[in-house]
Amino acid sequence: MGKLGKNGLVDTAMRSKMISRRRFLQAALAGGLFTGINYLSPAFAKGLNTQSSWTSANRGSRLEAGSPSLTALSAAMQRAAHQIMDRPLILDDPIALRIIGAENERTLRLNPSRFNRSPLLRAFITLRSRYAEDQLALAIQRGLQQYVILGAGLDTFPYRNPYPKSELLVFEVDHPSTQVWKRQRLSQSDIPIPESLVFAPVDFERQTLGDGLKNVGFLSDKPAFFSCLGVVIYLTKPAVMETLGYVASLSPGSEIVFDYTIPPSLLGFWQRMDYAWRAGKVAAIGEPWITFFEPSSLASDLHRMGFKHIEDLGPQEANQRYFKGRTDGLRVAGPGHLMKAQC
Repeated sequence: MGKLGKNGLVDTAMRSKMISRRRFLQAALAGGLFTGINYLSPAFAKGLNTQSSWTSANRGSRLEAGSPSLTALSAAMQRAAHQIMDRPLILDDPIALRIIGAENERTLRLNPSRFNRSPLLRAFITLRSRYAEDQLALAIQRGLQQYVILGAGLDTFPYRNPYPKSELLVFEVDHPSTQVWKRQRLSQSDIPIPESLVFAPVDFERQTLGDGLKNVGFLSDKPAFFSCLGVVIYLTKPAVMETLGYVASLSPGSEIVFDYTIPPSLLGFWQRMDYAWRAGKVAAIGEPWITFFEPSSLASDLHRMGFKHIEDLGPQEANQRYFKGRTDGLRVAGPGHLMKAQC
């Protein structure tokens, strides 16, 4: 029997196997794998690696160089579907259609109803990007000039960034292999890499987030805006707090936007039933959701870290702000919340 490590795993082989399965689940649920990934073109899906992109809990995994991320891919598919299916747009993201590849775009346009099975998921994935970009715009008005996208995946903001390099420098943080794959996708889709973008490959087996950013020119003595979308529920609470603590340690005015999930005990009856079904599917393959936050407790934790201004956006507030007056019924519901925390 192998020696127990600090994470309670028996040995390196077992640890690698467990993390690999956890990352697969993250990709499936966070990105909508079960409601669209089967329709990917063979050329685009070839060699697809079932491990995820950036996460602080990824220190024990090894991704094969050049392998893509299911999380990145499936979330982009949902954003692309939104461009075709929903009016008015919550997020105007034409690059999402290009980055998934011409064949997948044709498939979506010919039969977008394949994604009708997940309108709430599509709405939330779209909303979290829109909300992060709205808060980024406000941060830029306050003078922030650095934007760090944690677990960037196939996020397209850097390629439709309206600000020049002198006003905003964008850092995409992800595992090196995911970034290799993304750069291939950008090249194949004829999407140019702007001067305002810096790729920050970070392998958490070998370096910290702070070290990885420092290596590519991030100025830790200047305030920065961070986003971390589709990750928190799969991390341990200490890993989440470590990342939040790093942002809180930066210059005053620094800010982070992230999404999180409330405990099922706070949900209504039908939402708990839906949660139980999904949780059962997860438990059946040995990969439970890890971390939930009660909103007021999370806010208290953030205040103790040094964050001064906090906004928690739940489904009711999000629907009032972003989905009010729609005639297509698109909305968000369930346990997902968005949090903004500013130093």
